[in-house]
Amino acid sequence: MSEPYDSRFTLPSIDDAPSTEAGVILMGLDAERLLAGVGLARIADEPALVALAVDQARHDALDLGTDALVTAGIARWRAVRPLIEAGPEMTTAGSLRKEWEQTTARVTATVTGLGPASVACLAACWLRREDVDQFAEHGRAPEKGSTRDVLSQVFAD
Repeated sequence: MSEPYDSRFTLPSIDDAPSTEAGVILMGLDAERLLAGVGLARIADEPALVALAVDQARHDALDLGTDALVTAGIARWRAVRPLIEAGPEMTTAGSLRKEWEQTTARVTATVTGLGPASVACLAACWLRREDVDQFAEHGRAPEKGSTRDVLSQVFAD
């Protein structure tokens, strides 16, 4: 007889880098916010400050238009996506944090001159590339209830 599933929240490994935990947070953002982060990362290459600035811009607390950030992010994503795609093959890790580490290594190996915020935002975009590509192509997020809209389904329950 197998043991019952343990659903308690587990803390991150003490060996994980803080950038890995930031990456886990970034992966939970929607495509529009990820692309806005990519656009802003070229200006301020610090992951935590980029996330805060994008949120402030969304709430008109910062004099940066979200549309302008998203447009810049889409342009940057389209320019670097082929480079990342041509990068070294990575095996699926099965662990979100290991997947993050492998993806950041892939991004830094294929796109030169990136600061930490660009690496983080582009890695999150790569891991969420289907959503990001759809948003970049059509200017909208996946339809509600689609298999791509997992986070809103989780939080709606």
